[in-house]
Amino acid sequence: LEQRGGLVVGKTNTPEMGAGGNTFNAVFGATRNPWNTALNPGGSSGGAAASLATGETWLSQGSDHGGSLRTPAAYCGVVGLRTTPGRVPTTLVAGVSAAHIGDGVIGPMARSVRDCALFLDTLSGFEPRFPLSLPSPNTSFQDAVARSTARVRIAYSSDLGGLCPVEAPIRNALASALERVEAEGGTVIEDCPDLTGLEDTYRKLRALGLVAAFSRLPKEIHQHFKPALRDNWAYARTLTLEDFADAYIDRTRLFLVMQRFLEDFDVLACPAVSCMPRNSDVEWIDEIEGETFDDYLGWMKFAFLATTAGLPAASVPVAVSRQGLPIGIQLVGPPRGEATVLAVARAVEMAVGGPFGPIDPVVA
Repeated sequence: LEQRGGLVVGKTNTPEMGAGGNTFNAVFGATRNPWNTALNPGGSSGGAAASLATGETWLSQGSDHGGSLRTPAAYCGVVGLRTTPGRVPTTLVAGVSAAHIGDGVIGPMARSVRDCALFLDTLSGFEPRFPLSLPSPNTSFQDAVARSTARVRIAYSSDLGGLCPVEAPIRNALASALERVEAEGGTVIEDCPDLTGLEDTYRKLRALGLVAAFSRLPKEIHQHFKPALRDNWAYARTLTLEDFADAYIDRTRLFLVMQRFLEDFDVLACPAVSCMPRNSDVEWIDEIEGETFDDYLGWMKFAFLATTAGLPAASVPVAVSRQGLPIGIQLVGPPRGEATVLAVARAVEMAVGGPFGPIDPVVA
């Protein structure tokens, strides 16, 4: 980034090990939602999203495995793009990095789709030292956004085939936003592919990543993990080689399902998150619309699809609730299709009157 003229002004807050949908840690405390400082800004890139929403920064970079770009983008009213594995190269450390496990990716955040595309053009590009690295496309992502038209083809599912419950304000806001997209000339069809086994597959893949990341850490560090991380580590160690092999077979099936499905659509739209933000001191959400969850991954299931299938996905703000909180829509695109995702995101952004912000923090 700096080699291409970027000015890095600082680091923003994130939860321990980047794990969690709320941004807090024992060192720097909690990050607050700028739209209501009593609430959760999302995580793990919560500091990045909050700094964008308030105009503290122009662009922010984050990472995403279980929605760490998309969740805070939705809660803070900014744009967050989970990229295809290999689109943005990262620094590797021999004996530490497990670069061939490409589920956790780096991606851009910005207040507008156009700025997000500009930042992706800067972040991306072939890096021979990164094993999954993709070449830059022949046409820039900024050009793809500039050529965006209203005649988009969107498949929409409010719950991804029953994967996760959704609170009414989100469901209603997304339906209204897509009606505006249709009014501008877009096509929206309620449809969803067969995503059987998605949650189980994602959890196993995530566990494999944890084994790669944590297995060589000293026991003294493990002893300081927050309870949620200790539970994640304990689950990962119960899995077998057959479990991991099954997960990779199932992820290939889900990739092929999505590849075929998106031959008829530009993107699959769904909620970015399943509920409105809770109070900042609530570590993770254990109930939505009567359905309860046993761990902090349960309420973030809408993030699982893009990660498991290795697809690009963006969260784009489309509405502000009656309580003054932003609501985002998630757009999941075809393989290596960041240009398509950004072009559709721009069409949606224009249809709803975006972009939003920056805002002055609303202190509760």
